Amino acid sequence: MLATSIAESSLTVPGVRAVVDAGLSRVPRTDHARGLGTLVTVAVSRASATQRAGRAARQGPGRVYRCWSPAQHERLPAQPEPEIAAADLTGFALDLARWGHPDGTGLALPDPPPAGALRVAQAALRAVGALDATGRVTARGRAIAEAGTHPRLARALLDGAALVGTARAAELVALLTEEGTGGAGDDLVAAWRRHRAEAPHAWRQEVRRLTRNAGDHPGTPVPDDLAAALVVGLAYPERLARLRHADGTAYLMAGGTAADLTPGTRLTGAAWLAVAVADRAPGATAARIRSAAPLDEATARQAGAGLLTETAEVAWADGDVVARRIVRLGAITLVERPLAEVDPQARRAALLDGLREVGLSLLTWSREAVALRDRLAFCHAALGGGWPDVSDGALLAAADDWLAPELARARRRADLARVDLVTALRRLLPWPAAARFDELAPERIEVPSGSRIRVDYTDPRAPVLAVKVQEAFGWAETPRLADGRVPVLLHLLSPAGRPAAVTGDLPSFWRTGYPQVRAELRGRYPRHPWPPDPATATPTRGTARRAR
Repeated sequence: MLATSIAESSLTVPGVRAVVDAGLSRVPRTDHARGLGTLVTVAVSRASATQRAGRAARQGPGRVYRCWSPAQHERLPAQPEPEIAAADLTGFALDLARWGHPDGTGLALPDPPPAGALRVAQAALRAVGALDATGRVTARGRAIAEAGTHPRLARALLDGAALVGTARAAELVALLTEEGTGGAGDDLVAAWRRHRAEAPHAWRQEVRRLTRNAGDHPGTPVPDDLAAALVVGLAYPERLARLRHADGTAYLMAGGTAADLTPGTRLTGAAWLAVAVADRAPGATAARIRSAAPLDEATARQAGAGLLTETAEVAWADGDVVARRIVRLGAITLVERPLAEVDPQARRAALLDGLREVGLSLLTWSREAVALRDRLAFCHAALGGGWPDVSDGALLAAADDWLAPELARARRRADLARVDLVTALRRLLPWPAAARFDELAPERIEVPSGSRIRVDYTDPRAPVLAVKVQEAFGWAETPRLADGRVPVLLHLLSPAGRPAAVTGDLPSFWRTGYPQVRAELRGRYPRHPWPPDPATATPTRGTARRAR
């Protein structure tokens, strides 16, 4: 025998003397967030392995061959995971509420229910009116419990009977309780018709039982497709699904889960589906639709009435502010219309969201704005204190403050591109230090020749002044910024504007670096002065007779 879970049952298969155990087991798991189930492969527990080995010795001596090492065996869990840890707890939660213990407190349970799964189950029960806001069972909840089936299916039976008739509602709910519902190529209606024709004994018995519990309702005559879809939608409204693209097989369910339909069935191309059975394998991006019935939007709205919402939304979407009124069935957008009037605060919040999503590139950074931001960054790095941080993250975090007037006036992305950033950034200047800003971080510095040259603050730790060597003659000390804290890094240029030397210590350069620069450049630029003692020489912007 190749061991599976059947080896753990009480059934005795005659003649078995050997068991080959792969050490694996297929167990059900419930995705509580999506309301979907699946089977996953896990390692067996030591207790299960022992029980499987016993299969070989039911009728005499036998042998077990385990496909794992003794060391791996010791690392296996001692017992299987209890069912309550992974099961759908909706029925259990209803029982707890009927017993007067909605959260299970005070009950001697072998294993406590997972808090998250129990909350999901209670939310599902509140959605169908089985529990009130305090978690106590309602009269409707008692009627659902007395139906004798899963609460979701009981809700579909009771509400569906009044819409499609008791007989059809009972037949469909009995079909939905069967394992492997929808064996006719994902087509629930075909499976329903087959059961009607073949009338399996167990199904007929279940139909009779459910009919007694549902009462006598003639219902409204509707086609089989819509009747099946309505009952399924009442049971699983979050599985109402709309086709994403014409001629495709990809759907979006109202619960927000993507789902794929097997192509080539009668359901292929249906605009809407009520999904009876779907599962999602671990790691898969979409669920697989195993059983469904086609319907139209009106029936989807009727079955999923509790998921219908209409909201006015002003949000950043598709690269701009979008103001619209949206009707949704869960995660499915049904109607979308532009808003005639937009709340200014909502628009402002949407623009801020856009800024934080796209970044400061939404704004138009002129040369002056970039230079001002660099000077502010220099003051923050050199002086700290109250000087603002103007990094991307800091500016985005404080955008609601320094961009306040512009955000109040802006209506869309294009308005942000026209913002005067120089004016906006100056709002960040701290008072009273703002009065000394041009002194602490001057935009330009006057050099000995009289020229006023722009300082490059790109690196806030080392501001750069690029000046021709001849214009710096007579400069005895390196200029300093931020109240003398930071020396300027001088990029000394040739008469053609090409880099000749870099120094942060001008007196030292005149003594040790200049002689080499003079020797290299005086022959190349003979019309420019190259005095032997630049510290005392007269600065010049132009040419002069060659110094000797």
